[in-house]
Amino acid sequence: MTLGPPDAVQPYTPLPIPADEAGRAALREWLTYLAEATHRIGGSLNLADTSYGLAEVVVPRLADLGVVYLLDALFTERGDRPVPELVVAPTAAVRRVAVRESVRPAALPYALAEGETILMRAASPIHRAMLTGEPVLLNRPGPGEPAEADPVRHIEWTLAGPTPWLPGYCALVVPLRVRGHTLGALFLMRNPDRPPFDDLDVRTAGLLAAQAGFGVDNADLYRAQAATADTLQHSMLPMTLPAFAGVELAYRYLPATPMIQVGGDWYDAIGLPGSRVAFVVGDVMGHGVRSAAIMGQFRTAVRTLAALDLPPDQVLRHLDDLAQGFDDGYVTTCLYVVYDPVARRVTVANAGHLPPLLTRTGTGEIRPLEVPDGPPIGVGDGVFATIETGVADDDVLVLFTDGLVESRTEDIDVGLARLHRDLAASAGLPLRARCDHLVGTLDTAHRNDDVAVLMARLRGIDAENVAQWLLQPRTTTPARVRRLVRSTLAGWDLPDLVDTAELLACELVTNAVRHATRPIEVRLLRTDALLCEVTDDDHRLPALRHATAMDEGGRGLHLVSRLARRWGASRTATGKVVWFECALR
Repeated sequence: MTLGPPDAVQPYTPLPIPADEAGRAALREWLTYLAEATHRIGGSLNLADTSYGLAEVVVPRLADLGVVYLLDALFTERGDRPVPELVVAPTAAVRRVAVRESVRPAALPYALAEGETILMRAASPIHRAMLTGEPVLLNRPGPGEPAEADPVRHIEWTLAGPTPWLPGYCALVVPLRVRGHTLGALFLMRNPDRPPFDDLDVRTAGLLAAQAGFGVDNADLYRAQAATADTLQHSMLPMTLPAFAGVELAYRYLPATPMIQVGGDWYDAIGLPGSRVAFVVGDVMGHGVRSAAIMGQFRTAVRTLAALDLPPDQVLRHLDDLAQGFDDGYVTTCLYVVYDPVARRVTVANAGHLPPLLTRTGTGEIRPLEVPDGPPIGVGDGVFATIETGVADDDVLVLFTDGLVESRTEDIDVGLARLHRDLAASAGLPLRARCDHLVGTLDTAHRNDDVAVLMARLRGIDAENVAQWLLQPRTTTPARVRRLVRSTLAGWDLPDLVDTAELLACELVTNAVRHATRPIEVRLLRTDALLCEVTDDDHRLPALRHATAMDEGGRGLHLVSRLARRWGASRTATGKVVWFECALR
């Protein structure tokens, strides 16, 4: 039916209803078949499943052999490029995706393998159907028609090469098209014991092919959107978190539904001076691409604030101030935890988030940390508090978003109780297996929120790998630090690092002595690298600068930046800490 202008009235043409009961039954059966076939074809967003559905509904109802071909370009990585119109070329690559047969043609000497990619030949009726967009009917000659008029005398059944005509067989090719694009073709063949294809068969095959065309196009669009969403999510969330001394991590993220691959939940782990680690879990209101974009801004802001080594409550305070500048008015909950593996203590601040769980390895106790609850980020004028508590080696800290414990069918208390049971049941498993167990027990059918889980086994750093001194800011202090570093590294059996570490530690201490008014703390940590920290009460951070030949100073940090693997400086509540790190050889 051709649509006219919006104000045109289209005439209603009622479906002719047969008068006899047999005709009515046949019509009902045909409509039922079309409805079921349409449901079977359009029930998936997968190219192969849609093709299988089309092949299954046409065999044996319409044909004894049904083959679905799709452009091979649909299965290749195209990025944002549209499906190319390859069918206009003399040859075009297609893939035989689905093959169904009820009675194998005795005259067909070869198998039609699924998944095979082949080049169409210009003489192929499948190429003709895809090129013109019209069905190609290849029936056997009728009574009185000469055999030489048979249009399928040299039909290329497999598209790979000419095959002599199969006497008595007939074929029908229907293109799969949508919005003017050709995506493939449906090939049907009947054995000699069945009547040729009639007009109703052609129309029925056309209706089913049109439905399959929409299904294939939707599947292709969904796959492209899912790939874009997956790329976006991976750019927002870390694929892998770095390894930290004294900590073992496991983490998982699940989108709200398979149809929405991005969301506002995130997790992170950030290295801080002194081998400390910040654990972060947050949840932006809603899910989808927009929430994911806001989440990316929050995550970047948290990492920037963490680099300043601010206390957890100040991190949330500044994050709330930054959120006031977002035009969208999104509200976010966030949990910020700092773990000190040397002191074996965690410091926590909360912005409207569920408190973390601490599982005690020694006793098996599972309890939430009693964290003061601040308002969500974005509300404004929030007051955040920090609590500090001791932990034991091998305790496990569990941070999660509310999607892990909330669903449409149960109260959050029920979900929390289930989480406690799952943690207790998985106590003997490795950390990654425990994390998999938590998300594996979710009721995905009734879950409508994203899920982020971050689990940290707190292993600590042994005292034998830590050396620290509190020294007065005197002119003799740098020389004393040289001796202490040398003797400590000799005891740690690190002779290759003695000269470098001794030189760089002396440079940092010399700068501290110049500005400090209170005792200076020097600390060495041996983990997977050698870390040296110098802490003083001066808040001014050192900066690299170009030292001229006439300058008396300014060269120490150049040595540090050249010889150390990494170095940095950050303010503390009472001053600053400057550090460098050397790789263990």
